[in-house]
Amino acid sequence: MTMLKMALNGKVGDLTALGDGHLHLVSPDSPAPVNGNVSPPRRRRRDLRTREHLTPSEVEKLIEAARRVGRHGHRDATLILLPYRHGLRVGELVALRRDQTDLQAGLFHVTRLKRGVPSTHPLRGPELRALRQVLRDYPSSAYVFVTERGGPLTGSAVRKIIARAGRLAKMGFPVHPHMLRHATGYYLANNGQDTRAIQQYLGHRNHQSHGALHGAGPGAFPQLLARLATARHTSPDRVLIAPPGRLDPTPFN
Repeated sequence: MTMLKMALNGKVGDLTALGDGHLHLVSPDSPAPVNGNVSPPRRRRRDLRTREHLTPSEVEKLIEAARRVGRHGHRDATLILLPYRHGLRVGELVALRRDQTDLQAGLFHVTRLKRGVPSTHPLRGPELRALRQVLRDYPSSAYVFVTERGGPLTGSAVRKIIARAGRLAKMGFPVHPHMLRHATGYYLANNGQDTRAIQQYLGHRNHQSHGALHGAGPGAFPQLLARLATARHTSPDRVLIAPPGRLDPTPFN
């Protein structure tokens, strides 16, 4: 494809040879041509969905939908449960290694991206049972969530798994992995947990950033100043945080 800058009838643009063999003057503000065709403009988030978090009942539906499809149903259900319970980003999820989980002690060592604060989270019964089965099903990899060939899942694969589960669960809007992290913050804030405790649980260094993350539910503000009594601090860079309450209806009974 040949690109030449030129002016035609007082209009400046790129002279582009498209797939039809003819030259076209394309304005700099026009969508970029792809394979001879102009790609459609990208849709805005608010046109796709009205919110960026999921409710606990929606997360349960998502988990059940993922569990029912394909040969890796339990793995896919677990990779939805874990980021919801622990506010994981998709990059943190796919990079999760076996040595970050201590199933005997019931602990999960969370390494955060974006210069986030690492922390150690407790693992409760549903997560422990789910992780034990995943590690039994895929015993030969250093990573927790892997493909049939033993390599770690990619972020793209996780996005496709969760989007497929959203369609099967008939959510009515596109679902993406980061909505699970948003759901964690939304749930905790809406149940009156302390702002700084939520900040530490999600690995934020700046508490102002998580306000935009989860939004505020209708019951958040009256109780938002109540301290999370079970939060304990070991050091500024390493936080041991007790469970933030029941995050979902424990679908792995």
